Amino acid sequence: MPFSYIAFAVLTLLLVGLVGYGTYRAAQILPDWPIDQNPLLHPAETALRLVLIILCIGLGLLSGQSRAVLGWQMPQPLTQVAWGILWGLVIAAVYIVATRWVMAKSGGRYYTTTVVRVIVPRSRRQLWAVAWAMISVVLLEELLFRSLLLGGFTTLLPTWLLLTAGGIIFGLMHSPQGWWGMVAIALGGVLLGLMFLAMQSLLMPLVAHYVANMGQIGYAYWRGVPELSDITPNR
Repeated sequence: MPFSYIAFAVLTLLLVGLVGYGTYRAAQILPDWPIDQNPLLHPAETALRLVLIILCIGLGLLSGQSRAVLGWQMPQPLTQVAWGILWGLVIAAVYIVATRWVMAKSGGRYYTTTVVRVIVPRSRRQLWAVAWAMISVVLLEELLFRSLLLGGFTTLLPTWLLLTAGGIIFGLMHSPQGWWGMVAIALGGVLLGLMFLAMQSLLMPLVAHYVANMGQIGYAYWRGVPELSDITPNR
């Protein structure tokens, strides 16, 4: 096994650990985050995402894997985009309906609204800014979890194991959203992984991931969920 691939595997796992630690810190900081400052639009957060995207691309090149394995190709782009939009809308709708049901039935024990409170735009102008920022958020997550962990590690582990483990890790990275958030996002991560494997491309999961995220954010903005009065159960 080439040294460059070993270095890729080690550095990728270190990067996952770094992102995981960042998630842990976010879970501690977000409850006290100023409600008028969207973290997705913070300059330092934006710069960090861009640096991590560059690192992911560099790690992909270091792996020595083909563009097909890493998903860095776009066969049937129009078909991928169309299916990505459709799946993204389905994921958003299912997540919204299921989350409202979980909130109503559990009294808010299994889903934390902190993330929603701080990232939902407060104005139409901010909505467009968040839509732009979400491109880098989704690109980073797809590069790390689908391209590197799922595609890049196929030399080391069976695909089914990578798909399952990747979905679990993807869910854990969203721990600030509570147990339901982690479970739902883990399942979503597996679905995105299946899209990636089916097309050997990041395009469909990228589009689906982006549409799903913006669908949820757009719904929250439209419903006025910064206060979450419409889904917070009666105490």
